Amino acid sequence: MTDTVNVAMVGLGFGAEFIPIYQAHPQANVSAICRRDEAKLNACGDQFGIETRYTEYEDVLKDDGVDFVHINSPIPDHARMTLQALDAGKHVMCTVPMATTVEDCRQIVEKVRETGLKYMMAETVVYSREYLYIKDLYEKGELGEVQYLAASHPQDMNGWPEYWERMIPMHYATHVVSPCLGLMDSPAEAVSCFGSGRVRDDIREKSGNPFAVETCHIKVKDRDLTAHIWRFLYDVARQYRESFDVYGTNKSFEWTLTEGEHHVLHTAGKPEPEIPTKVEIPDFAHLLPQEIQRFTLPAEIHDADHLSFLQGGGHGGSHPHMVHEMVSALIDDRDPQPNAVTSANWTCVGLCAHESALKGGELVRLPEFTLG
Repeated sequence: MTDTVNVAMVGLGFGAEFIPIYQAHPQANVSAICRRDEAKLNACGDQFGIETRYTEYEDVLKDDGVDFVHINSPIPDHARMTLQALDAGKHVMCTVPMATTVEDCRQIVEKVRETGLKYMMAETVVYSREYLYIKDLYEKGELGEVQYLAASHPQDMNGWPEYWERMIPMHYATHVVSPCLGLMDSPAEAVSCFGSGRVRDDIREKSGNPFAVETCHIKVKDRDLTAHIWRFLYDVARQYRESFDVYGTNKSFEWTLTEGEHHVLHTAGKPEPEIPTKVEIPDFAHLLPQEIQRFTLPAEIHDADHLSFLQGGGHGGSHPHMVHEMVSALIDDRDPQPNAVTSANWTCVGLCAHESALKGGELVRLPEFTLG
C-alpha cells in the first residue's frame, strides 16, 4: 500500500457519518460513494464534495482507484457484498454482524486467507470510550483477576426498517459478545442459551424465532471464565441499553441501569458504604491522529436524529477509532482488529447461541475455523 488509501463508502444512511472522518484523516481519501437511491446519492455527494458516485455496487468493485470498501448496507447483504469485494481484490470493512449464517462466516474467513486481503468488522463497542476505559483498568492490573463478565443489549426495534422484524436477537449479538471476548483477548469455545417469553405472532412468523429474549452463557477458551449475555428486539418494556460489566478480585465495573447516569466502580477492601464509586468516563481521543480527534465528540455527529444514535448512545465516540484502525492496518500491512477470524468467532457466538436455545440450552461448540 501507499501512504494514502482510498475508500468507497457503500450505504449512505448511517454510513455517511464516516465520510467526514475519512476526509479529515491524514492517510485516507473517500474516492467514491455508493447508494441505490440516485437522488439521495447525489445529495450526499454534493454535500461532501465527492465526484465519483455509483448506484450499482458492482461498479464500485470495478473501480481500480478503490483500495477498500466500507460496507454499511442492511444486514442481509453483508456476507454477499463482503465476498464480492474480496473476489474483486478489495479490502473490506463491514458493519456488524459479519454474516447471519455460520457457513457465510466460514466462506469469508477462507476467502481472506486465500486472497491475503484485510477484513475488519466495524464493531463499535470495542472502540467506545467505556470499553477503552475498562481495558485500561484491566491492562494496568487495577481490576485484578477477572472472575466474571456480563453484557446486555435490550433494544425495542419497533419503527426500524422492516427487515429487522425478520431478525433473530442473537443473530445481532456482537455488541455484547465483543467486549467480553475482546477484553480477555480470547475466543469463545462453547455456548449455552435459553429462550424466554414469546414474541407476537407477526414477528415470530417473519423471523422464525419464538422467543422474546435470548440469554446465553459463553465459555471463554482456555480460561476458567464465563460471560453472560442477553438480547431482545421486540415485546419487552425496557429503555435501550448496551451494557458491559466486569467483576475482578480488586475492582469491578458496572454499567448504569439507565441512560445519562454515572457508571459505578466497586473497590474491594473498603468499608461497605465506600465500596461503590460513581465514575466519569474520560475520552480517549488522544489515541488518534490530531486531525480526527474531534470526531469522538457528540457535536461532530452528522445526523444526531438517526435511530442508530438515538438508540446507540452515540456509539461511545468509536467511529474515528474504527476508521483509524482500518486505515493504519492497511498502511502498516497488518491485520485490523477484529480481523476475519475474530469477527467470525464473535458473530458465531450469537448464531450458535440461537441454535442452543432451539435445543433447550444444549451446549454448542464454536466452529474450529473461528478459534484461530
